[in-house]
Parts: sequence; C-alpha cells; structure tokens
Amino acid sequence: MLAVLAGMLAYAVLDKGRPHESGYRLNAGFAHIDGLSVGSDVRLAGITVGQVVDEHVDPKTFEAQVTFTVRPDIKLPDDTAAIITSDSLLGGKYIALSPGGDEKMLAPGGTIGQTQGAISLEQLLSKFIFSVTDTLTKARQDKAQASRPAQPPADGDTP
Repeated sequence: MLAVLAGMLAYAVLDKGRPHESGYRLNAGFAHIDGLSVGSDVRLAGITVGQVVDEHVDPKTFEAQVTFTVRPDIKLPDDTAAIITSDSLLGGKYIALSPGGDEKMLAPGGTIGQTQGAISLEQLLSKFIFSVTDTLTKARQDKAQASRPAQPPADGDTP
C-alpha cells in the first residue's frame, strides 16, 4: 500500500509541469514570446482551450516558433490571429486566439499567419516614461514662451 502511494506521489510530482496534450496541434511564429513557456494556456474568448506544447527558434527566420494544442471541438477559421498577452501587468503569459471570418478552417498541424508577440513590461514602461518626458518638456517650453514679454516692433516697423 505504501509503495502504491509513493508511486502515485512520484508520478504526480514528475508529471507536473508537462503539458497534457488533447486536441489538435497548431503552429505560430512570433517576434518575441517573453514569458510564454511550455504549459502556458491557449485561450479563446477568455476560456482555456489548449496549451503550449513546444517552443523553439527558427534558425532561418530567427522567430520564436510555438506549437500548441486546441480542443478537438474548436474549429478555427484560416484567418485566426494569435496574440501573446497576460492576465495582468505581472501575470503569466498566454496565447489569446482571435478567430477571423474565413470559411476555410485551419487543419491539424496548420500554421497561424497573423500573430502579435509579447510586449514586455520594460517596453511599456519605456514608452510611458518617454511620453511623459516629452509632454513635460513641451509644457516647459510653452510656459517659457508665454512668460517672455512681447518685443516692441523695430524702428519703422508697424505692428
């Protein structure tokens, strides 16, 4: 009895973190997948419909190639988009599927052509900081310009 319990515990520990494949596989290429990993969710309308099962760099295109599963009852149009997003600012990444309107469906093993890679926290903060800095600089310049006294017209000039 103890051996059976130990075996079940070992299986649960060793099996944890490995993706459980059910459904059909699809592929997608992304410029950046920061934070996405094997086992990450694949969601459609906010509902988990699959899981990331593999990721690697394509040596020819230098894109991150991601393979994921989708439940067999979910049929996706050929023009579906795959977007890497997160639950929150610091949350885990997942692939959000956005179906298109094509009547042709993606076949098992097919590739999603429309993708948007992950945006890192550093990129977001950098854009925010530069935007705020530019706004403050312009406001200071406008204030300095407004506080200068008007120059009288030069001799012979009429206003």
